Amino acid sequence: MKDLIATNRNTAILGLGATGLSVARFLSSIGKSFVFADSRTAPPRLDEVRKSYPQVPVVLGAFEADLLLSFDSVIVSPGIALDEPALVAAQQQKVKLLGDVELFLDHAKAPVILITGSNGKSTVTKLVGEMAQASGLKVGVGGNLGTPMLDLLDDQNQLYVIELSSFQLELVTDTRGAISTILNISADHMDRYSGLQQYHAAKHRIFRGASQVIFNRQDALTNPLLSVGVKLCNFGLNRPDLASFGVLEEAGGSWLAYGLKPLIASSELAIKGRHNIANALAAMALGQAAGLPMDAMLETLQAFKGLSHRCEYVATQHGVTYIDDSKGTNIGATVAALNGFGDSAQANLILIAGGQGKGQNFSELKAPLSKFVKLVALFGEDAQSIAETLAGSTQIETLDSMEQAVDCARAAAESGDIVLLSPACASFDMFSGFEERGRCFQQAVTAVAA
Repeated sequence: MKDLIATNRNTAILGLGATGLSVARFLSSIGKSFVFADSRTAPPRLDEVRKSYPQVPVVLGAFEADLLLSFDSVIVSPGIALDEPALVAAQQQKVKLLGDVELFLDHAKAPVILITGSNGKSTVTKLVGEMAQASGLKVGVGGNLGTPMLDLLDDQNQLYVIELSSFQLELVTDTRGAISTILNISADHMDRYSGLQQYHAAKHRIFRGASQVIFNRQDALTNPLLSVGVKLCNFGLNRPDLASFGVLEEAGGSWLAYGLKPLIASSELAIKGRHNIANALAAMALGQAAGLPMDAMLETLQAFKGLSHRCEYVATQHGVTYIDDSKGTNIGATVAALNGFGDSAQANLILIAGGQGKGQNFSELKAPLSKFVKLVALFGEDAQSIAETLAGSTQIETLDSMEQAVDCARAAAESGDIVLLSPACASFDMFSGFEERGRCFQQAVTAVAA
């Protein structure tokens, strides 16, 4: 450690994951030296780091305050909690803690749209990005979704559309005039936060220094507390006011609208489900704030079919529709999917759920289960405890695998039903991530047809 302290490297990168490596590429590109540190003794990408940066010191093992205090700035990857004792000590001694968001905003030369929310942020980010492309703009799309934001920096870009998680927002103090939105807030990552209030506070950092703010008028937790002078617009699934986006119910059906002007029939959207109408409205509000032409946005809504594993249509077998919402990793996402696909006139859904519960309160699922769901097929690490919490809301089965859960759902399904994978849980007990879990579901569904 003394050798490190003696060097002229005044920046430490904590975390050797995708974000840490993107920070290293960026710092290298501007000629700034740095040191790597990771609390793991054998991080998965260690060989890649040592091959790409053979001259850069790498410190492994528990973070030590003495090491961090030797640097002017410490760039913290989002997976690292800020209550780590070494980080707390560094902050107390005025060491500057940064995330990749601050570096990105300092160097982005085009307008920036920042998107967060408990659910729907990836869909909205991708949708706004495609709206911008349809408008003829060169746009960088990424952040928490896809490409790390520092890798998107390009002086040729005319717009950036960036998805941010609550973890990425924890160190943000000024968004430097970004167009910012919180789509919705429901309890998530309660294994990291002390409660909803702390999670809410992290999300609301996205509004600091924003030039325009978009919020969900039907979710009071997204309502910004801002000084006068910031331009506001809102969206919701109810009737809109004059300068907001919403839904008009006309004789001919349901329309997405701006004020009293119908823009597109909900039946024309390529993405399905009531929650995706809200995503479309949010995307239009963001696009309008960025000056995108309405025609290009409406054309995109007619073509955009959504993202993989986010309420993705898989198959229809014997009149039963199978939907892959493996990205539904928290209760709020699953509630949104149930409300989006459920039929209040009959219990038409069979829900496949379970995994790592992340300390969530699953009793919040009871009401939509009672209303829309005829059977819940649970599997994974916390399946039994979830089943105990949900007892009495509907029929519940606990299984040992995804394949068993799909078989159970198929046996119970009748023509007109929807089998929905929306786990409300993290996937790492049995899968490498939500993508592998979704692929496993799709394989189990299509295996019978094959």
